[in-house]
Amino acid sequence: MKLLLLGTTGYHPNDRRQTACMMLPELGVVFDAGSAMYRVADHLATDSLDIFLTHAHLDHIVGLTYMFDIFHKHSLQQVRVHGEPAKLDAIDKHLFSEFLFPVAPPFKMQALEPKTTLADGAILTHFPLKHPGGSVGYRIDWPDRSLAYVTDTMASENADYVEKIRGVDLLIHECYFGDDQPEQAELTGHSCLTPVAQVAAKAEVGRMVLVHINPLLDDDKTLNLGAARKIFPHIEIGVDRMELQC
Repeated sequence: MKLLLLGTTGYHPNDRRQTACMMLPELGVVFDAGSAMYRVADHLATDSLDIFLTHAHLDHIVGLTYMFDIFHKHSLQQVRVHGEPAKLDAIDKHLFSEFLFPVAPPFKMQALEPKTTLADGAILTHFPLKHPGGSVGYRIDWPDRSLAYVTDTMASENADYVEKIRGVDLLIHECYFGDDQPEQAELTGHSCLTPVAQVAAKAEVGRMVLVHINPLLDDDKTLNLGAARKIFPHIEIGVDRMELQC
């Protein structure tokens, strides 16, 4: 199964990265609809699309307004946007206000179920994350492998979500800050590098790829993976259009 990292930054895009959007093309599943959402059209291999939102901050939902181009390129029989009910209501009321975006794309908004069975039989579950306004993480379990997506939260090896991602083969985890801005991480509800590495080590995951990278970083070397790899060796920084096997 292929996972595409279509957008790997947070807050706003820059010349190297678009905001959050991850895709499983073979299943027609997308996680978050950031500014990279337009790239979904290049990889869509199904006649349906399920978009699972972590929360409703703009950098994770603005791509919902790009759906008309995707409909133009593909004959989609069904598009569903899954999220927490309060977040979906906010999107409907505000993002698709007649003053901001007067014609809503033809998709159905659907409240998250405790468990969702995907097209290949895999089971998708979600769990709460600590973030201003609230967020959720996702886990997918196949019979022989597993994947988790955790973004927009402040990492801590003592956080409740650590048990929810225990033992996954592939963890996609946000890392907006290095270790030099813990106060800003606390204020904004985002993660610093060392705590993220500690989470991966404690949860005993197989591999971790970092996303939601600070768009103000000049290059990825600013994040000192050398130090983090002493805590958890199997860590790398995600980039836009990266393909991962999961």
